[in-house]
Amino acid sequence: MTGGTGGRNVARKLIGSHLVSGEMTPGTEIGIQVDQTLTQEATGTMVMLELALDLDRVRTDVSVQYVDHNLLQADERNMADHIFLRSASRRYGLWFSRAGNGVSHPTHMQRFGVPAATMVGSDSHTCAAGSLGMLAVGVGGLEVAMAMAGEPLHITMPEIWGVRLTGELPPWLSAKDVILEMLRRHGVRGGVNRIIEYHGPGLASLTAMDRHVIANMGAELGATTTVFPSDDRVLEFLRAEGREDGFTELVADPDATYDVTDPRDLDTRRPAAGQVERDAGPRAVVGGRNYGQGSSRERAAIAPRHLGLRLVLARGYARIHWQNLVNFGILPSNSPTGPTTTGSIRAMCCASRTSGTP
Repeated sequence: MTGGTGGRNVARKLIGSHLVSGEMTPGTEIGIQVDQTLTQEATGTMVMLELALDLDRVRTDVSVQYVDHNLLQADERNMADHIFLRSASRRYGLWFSRAGNGVSHPTHMQRFGVPAATMVGSDSHTCAAGSLGMLAVGVGGLEVAMAMAGEPLHITMPEIWGVRLTGELPPWLSAKDVILEMLRRHGVRGGVNRIIEYHGPGLASLTAMDRHVIANMGAELGATTTVFPSDDRVLEFLRAEGREDGFTELVADPDATYDVTDPRDLDTRRPAAGQVERDAGPRAVVGGRNYGQGSSRERAAIAPRHLGLRLVLARGYARIHWQNLVNFGILPSNSPTGPTTTGSIRAMCCASRTSGTP
C-alpha cells in the first residue's frame, strides 16, 4: 500500500505541516521546522558549546535542558557540567531541569509535550514523545544546536509503517510486551528509514503512558521515530496534568494509507520477556535472543536479583543488560539452542550454586 495515495496518516500530517523544503517522497531529502528541543547532560554539554555563536536566545518554542544521566558525584566533573548547563540555559533562554526532577522523556511528556508539534533531542529515545502525537526524532548534538538556532532539520523522508492494533491488551500483559513482540518479529533493523505509526481500534486500551513505553523503544527497532494519534487518551493524560489547553486532535484520515502495513491483535499477545521456570524454583529465567534489550537498564537486573534470581539462560544478550546482570550477581549463561527441559535448567542452577555464584 502506498502512502502517497488516499487519505493522510498522522506522520504525513505532522511532516506536511512543518515541511520547509523537499517533497514527501520516501528516500528523498526533506527539511522540517522544529518546535521543541530536548537535551540531557550526557550530550547537552557539547550542544551548549556549539551554541557559542552569534545567538542571543534560542529560536524554538520550547527548549529544555535536563540533568538525569550523569548524577554520581564521585568527583567534581559531573557537578561542573551541571553548573555550566544551568548557566548556559539562563544565557540562551532554555528551561533547566535540575537533578532529581525526573527522567527527561516522561518529564517532558508531562510538562512540555504538545500534540502536533515537532521536536529533536540529543538522545536516542527522544522518540518517546510520539506518544502524544508529536514528531520527535533523536539526532546528533550539532543538529540540535542548529534547531535551537532556528534552522530546520534535514533528514531522508522515511517510509510510514502502519501498525494496526485490534483487540484489547489483557490485564496480565504490559505495553512493553507489545514492543518486545515487534522486536522479536522484526529485529533491531526492522524500523530503519521508517516511521512507525500505530493506529486502529486497539489504541483505545492503551493509555498515554502505555504509548510512551512503546514509542520509547521504537529506537530499539532502528526507526526514525514512532507516532501515535492525539486522541481521547491523550486528552485524558493532558487533563490529568492540568494542561488540557495544549490539546490538539490529530488522527489519521479514515482512508489513510501506509507504505508498509502490519496488523497486530492485542488479544493474542503473550508475555514476550523471559519466563520463569517454576519447576526449577524462582532462581532461573529462560530467555530468547537479545535478552534484556530495552531501556530498563539497572532496574531490569536489580528487581530480579531481589526476587532471588541467580541465573539467566538465553540465546543472546543486549550488551548493557549482560553487564548489569553480572554487576548485580546474576549469572548470564549463553545457550545457542536454549535449554528446553526442566532437567537441563535444574542442572545449570545446581552448577551455579556449587561454583560459588552468589
